[in-house]
Amino acid sequence: MKVLLVGCGKMGGALLTQWMRAVEDEFTIVDPFLDQPVEGARLFKDINALGDEKFDLLIVAIKPQMVDEILPAYKDVLNPDGAVASIAAGCSVQRLQTALPGYPVIRIMPNLPSAIGAGVAGLYASSAASADQRDTVETLMQAAGTAVWVDDEDQIDRVTAVAGSGPGYVFEIARAYIEAAKELGFSDEQASDLVLGTLDGSIRMILETGDNPENLRNSVTSKNGTTEAGLKALNGDGKLSDLLKATTESAYKRAIELR
Repeated sequence: MKVLLVGCGKMGGALLTQWMRAVEDEFTIVDPFLDQPVEGARLFKDINALGDEKFDLLIVAIKPQMVDEILPAYKDVLNPDGAVASIAAGCSVQRLQTALPGYPVIRIMPNLPSAIGAGVAGLYASSAASADQRDTVETLMQAAGTAVWVDDEDQIDRVTAVAGSGPGYVFEIARAYIEAAKELGFSDEQASDLVLGTLDGSIRMILETGDNPENLRNSVTSKNGTTEAGLKALNGDGKLSDLLKATTESAYKRAIELR
């Protein structure tokens, strides 16, 4: 299969690295700003360099604000049974079909851990997408982690708010936690080791035991103990829960604005 990436920024490049390890498809990139070629993929700076070549799958990997201006130039590069897949956050199926009419669209919402094969991606397909086209995109995303299909387009924007933007939330929580550890007198290295090791072990325990976070939290919380004291300060008044609700809601609203 011949795959064309329009744009190849941080996310596109991270996904492409995983794809080329997992599948034998032929990848071509058009990106005027990409200076370093990606090993195993062809790189062109301009669409005109493609000539009359046709592709089976076009992957939109540019910023959503650029879609209306850039994509219409690619309306003739797909084979008649080709499809469009997009990782442009918040960019609706309707916008993509307006720019590239006549082709089925599959929206993908990946996240940054895809770079190490540990990503989570939400997938949504327009009604015109065939089972084979859905399978093709699912295979690509499974090469970079976990793929989850959603039933309607609004859900893909909710995936954006939870999983797409989620690593940013986790990184910020980890940063603040490390700073708190340093305030207790630990060095940068000690604080990082203590916090990141705790986060890693705790998440692995949830995944490997299959138990839910509430039960595990309760199992480590002794009455009048240190953990109970810390948890009361962290979320005893429910402010942490409210803050996370506000965080995901703000991200979701922004995804809607980008449609």
